[in-house]
Amino acid sequence: MDTLKKGRISKEEESYIKDNLEAGYEKIAQELNRDPNSVLEFIQRKIAKGDFKSPSWLGDHNPQRQAEYELTIRPYWNELRKQFTDEELQLFKYHWSRVVSQFKDDVTPTEEMQIVDLIKLEMLMNRSLEGNKNNIHEISRLETMLEAERMLTREAQDGDLIFNMERQVASYKASQESLNKDYRELQTKKNSMLKEMKATREQRVKRLEDSKHNFTSWLSHLATNPQITREYGAMMEKMRMSMEKEKERLSKFHKYTDEMVDQPFLTPDTVKD
Repeated sequence: MDTLKKGRISKEEESYIKDNLEAGYEKIAQELNRDPNSVLEFIQRKIAKGDFKSPSWLGDHNPQRQAEYELTIRPYWNELRKQFTDEELQLFKYHWSRVVSQFKDDVTPTEEMQIVDLIKLEMLMNRSLEGNKNNIHEISRLETMLEAERMLTREAQDGDLIFNMERQVASYKASQESLNKDYRELQTKKNSMLKEMKATREQRVKRLEDSKHNFTSWLSHLATNPQITREYGAMMEKMRMSMEKEKERLSKFHKYTDEMVDQPFLTPDTVKD
């Protein structure tokens, strides 16, 4: 059995993949003698970047899935992998895709940095809560052991053990207070950043209400929501194409039920000899 090729996909291979997308990634991998999963991942990355069109076998286009792939090809993704665990990275990608989708993919470089920092704050808040939970568990365990030890007779009690457990309980409680303080500070920073990004519900509702006040505001609303603009543009273009097609049909000679022949749509531009 031939050894599967490894390493970076060449320009020739990329061109072959692009020309044969509909054949399916497994067939392409077989032809290129490469691992099917690596070929699939390559195709998904290219689709996320907009270099390839999404083939029919890949299913419906998922904006959130695309946003996740776009994050993994960012230069700073390797730094994020050093900073967070695999489980945290999965949550990071989830938050990233949801926030980017909320902004309709209209994210500038500076806004992108804000989103990354916002999610980092969320991750640190989660760590604080997790550490707090662990502290509560340890305090409960130690206090149960202390209670059991104190129920013994004075002669049977281990003074050193009691002292050490009391010290540990105090240490965990101090750590708990520190974690709570860190959480509150992170929450304040997060709320402040959300307001700066105009991402709170109150600001979104206000922006929507303001957009209804006048035509200028409506144009501003369209400018900040490119998805809506694209939807309106696509709708208008479909209407124009339908109108032209119907105009062409009605400009031809039509035989009526009374055997008369005429053009239903008669103008100087459509008149026929």
